[in-house]
Amino acid sequence: MFSKTINFDTDKNYLKEKDLYPKPAKFNIPDWYKNLNHNAQNFTIKGCIPFLDTLTSGYILKIPTDILLKHNVFILNKENQLVRGTDLTSKLRPTDFNLNSELNNNYHSVEQLGEECPLVKKNLNLPIQKILNPWIIKTPPGYSCLFLPPMNNNDDRFSIIPGIVDTDTFNMPINFPFIVNGDKYPSLNSVLEKGTPYVQVIPFKRDFWKMKIGQTNDAGKKLHNKLYWYSLKMLHNYKKKFWNKKQWK
Repeated sequence: MFSKTINFDTDKNYLKEKDLYPKPAKFNIPDWYKNLNHNAQNFTIKGCIPFLDTLTSGYILKIPTDILLKHNVFILNKENQLVRGTDLTSKLRPTDFNLNSELNNNYHSVEQLGEECPLVKKNLNLPIQKILNPWIIKTPPGYSCLFLPPMNNNDDRFSIIPGIVDTDTFNMPINFPFIVNGDKYPSLNSVLEKGTPYVQVIPFKRDFWKMKIGQTNDAGKKLHNKLYWYSLKMLHNYKKKFWNKKQWK
């Protein structure tokens, strides 16, 4: 099988920051998962291959610069008044990535989503900030990308709002709106450090689908035989009998 290529391109100056390059998600597996001991006497989630696939699929983007995030704290507004609000402070600006800053507002207002949106509520009804991404992501014709917080491995302070972009035709950097975890942090004054993983990128082929609902053809005895066959081995049944290995390089 021929592998597909996903390109991550950026400004020549930012290209010097090799420690901030996107990387396959398999290099971002959390230590708590690595330290689990899965065996016949101790069944853990480490034996669940579908969970492992969430940790290893696609590519990880890292925060491009230290960002001081102030959320639901007193800040100065445009009228020089102290109000409860949210603010990002970073030395990098859109122009550093050769972007037009006028086309890249750093936030979305609450009105754009509506008061009933659960994202707005979780973000404590404050403007939704965006992290400016220096990478232009390009996929082959017919392929899009799903962007979401690192699955089962996300920073508990914030998470991007998931989205899908047709990266075979969209030739500009994709900036990522995010919400603060207001359920845990009623207010936050914290540094989002450069290099923090914050986006998982999963390319996929666009297809046309239709849904069909039906009844299983397995009679009780046939289903019983399947369950018996599946239960013959105590460990790694799914991995050995059903799983298809994926490669992300």
